[in-house]
Amino acid sequence: MLDNMRNPKPNSMTARQKLSVTIITKNEEAAIAACLASVAWADEIVVVDSGSTDKTVDICKAHGAIVHNSTQWPGFGPQKNIALGFASHDWVLSIDADERVSPELRAEIEQALSLNAKNVAYQIPRSSSYCGQFMRHSGWWPDYVLRLFPNALGKFSDDIVHEHVIFNGEIKTLKNPILHISYTDLEEVLDKTNRYSSDGATKLAARGKTASLSSAILHGIWAFLRTYFLRLGFLDGRIGFILAVSNAETTYYRYLKLMLLTEQKPTTSPENNA
Repeated sequence: MLDNMRNPKPNSMTARQKLSVTIITKNEEAAIAACLASVAWADEIVVVDSGSTDKTVDICKAHGAIVHNSTQWPGFGPQKNIALGFASHDWVLSIDADERVSPELRAEIEQALSLNAKNVAYQIPRSSSYCGQFMRHSGWWPDYVLRLFPNALGKFSDDIVHEHVIFNGEIKTLKNPILHISYTDLEEVLDKTNRYSSDGATKLAARGKTASLSSAILHGIWAFLRTYFLRLGFLDGRIGFILAVSNAETTYYRYLKLMLLTEQKPTTSPENNA
């Protein structure tokens, strides 16, 4: 599959609107080359890097991407909007470093761009893997994400995590999925559980939400039940169970961190009466 992505079939279409691909990165040397190879057909690839200390930037430049450095980390939504600001073409495809565009999806995107549609954006199903297994249930399929849109008409929400594209117009759906190579092993699962629960707690606190120990426990239990039973995670086998537990832990820690975050009081120095 990846060999086909690196050497996609020539496109027979001659007239289509130009496309900028935008990607945000930080220490993605293990994944970024395959991502870039899958979109090498685009008219422009824009990367905004958040201070990578590995070979990410070198790999991006070697693949012809235009790399901009952003030492600050404002969150996923604001960072993706920064990337949008560097895109020079009329249409944008936003993807993540651990995502891939298959030759079939490429053909579908190019067909959409050839229609010269106005005030239309496209959502794309996303097929995600978890610890090496592509999930067909558990709420992970079909995971529609709006990623292809006119540059002047779309932007990302300012959410620091779980951002989404804001677009006021007609939304159509493409058939072929983005391939999402996520959570490659349990080490990555644990790392993202910590980071995403922290970002989620900050996001909820900014919205004025509060939590208690009991609400954290109940939210965690509900996340497991929703993933494993309501969203048929049990049909994904033992990996479906592992994912359901992971979702429960992430949710539990998100609300536990929110509880502790909102209980924090400003530290004041004792008055000096001397």
